Amino acid sequence: MRPHFSSNYVRTVLSPNCTLIKTLEKKEQGFAEDVAYGLTRKEKFIPSKYFYDEAGSELFDKICELPEYYLTRKELEILDLAKQDLSEYLDGNYSVVELGSGSAVKTRHIFEVLCKSQEKIAYYPIDISNVVKESSQRLQDEFENLHITGIVDQYEGGLDLVKDVEGKKIIAFFGSSIGNFDQKSAQDFLGKVRSAMGPGDLFLLGVDLVKGKKVLESAYNDSGGITRDFNLNLLRRINSELGGDLDYAKFEHVAFYNSKEKRIEMHIRSKARQQVSIEKIDLSVNLEKGETIRTEYSHKYTIPQIKKMAKKAGLNPVKIWRDEKNYFALVLFSV
Repeated sequence: MRPHFSSNYVRTVLSPNCTLIKTLEKKEQGFAEDVAYGLTRKEKFIPSKYFYDEAGSELFDKICELPEYYLTRKELEILDLAKQDLSEYLDGNYSVVELGSGSAVKTRHIFEVLCKSQEKIAYYPIDISNVVKESSQRLQDEFENLHITGIVDQYEGGLDLVKDVEGKKIIAFFGSSIGNFDQKSAQDFLGKVRSAMGPGDLFLLGVDLVKGKKVLESAYNDSGGITRDFNLNLLRRINSELGGDLDYAKFEHVAFYNSKEKRIEMHIRSKARQQVSIEKIDLSVNLEKGETIRTEYSHKYTIPQIKKMAKKAGLNPVKIWRDEKNYFALVLFSV
């Protein structure tokens, strides 16, 4: 069965083998509501999913190339080594679903495996950002046998759309983005992935493992300041999209490892006592000097933790790959 796209979505044909499906729900409305809610809490926050507008996605691609940011490098190393093993599990025709696809650099390894046995590969990249359009067009030039249906939506909406794709599928969730959820939300998310899977389906998950504080904090405080720019880009979004008057010079990037909770926390900290206004949501907020706006959690896991969470969600780990330093892991699950 092919996925059904309701009238709540706009379909744009980019090429004979490439279609973009975009929700009609206004993204700026969700952004406005979440900013209004987060900035009026006692402990202020902005959900990390709003990092990834066009400028944020470009900055994140630069982060992935930084020497301090080991996550992408290690995951690519593991994928390169795991390709031979993956060919044994991807028996028959598989569609590929990717959550938070971004530039789809890592997914190319899966395509290379499938190209050896499939004449056509259906690919469903799901991302909250319009980067899906650009990456889909680039992939079309590289892989002639790809049939792409890009979905601009949040993970949950995208999963609902692809759960009935024809035949078997492998769902990929790279970059240890599972760490952006708190423990309960991560457990719930794995359950949603499981509910989108049928017999023979697979789920490939990238997981950043618990390690030394120095390595972790260096990865989120790079010497070139790219992560700082990525974090503070949220202020630019608020100003440009919601009519904010936030002065970048009065804020700074902060990232540290919370060893008790086993997570990196990223914040934007006010350097002075100040009042900020956001016109489109009719909001005025007072910030004390040193007060922070939390923008990201990045939880780190042990393999036993991942196995326990997966078991509760109805997922069975069938293969685990790790790098030599035990920094990162890729886990393949079946239902």
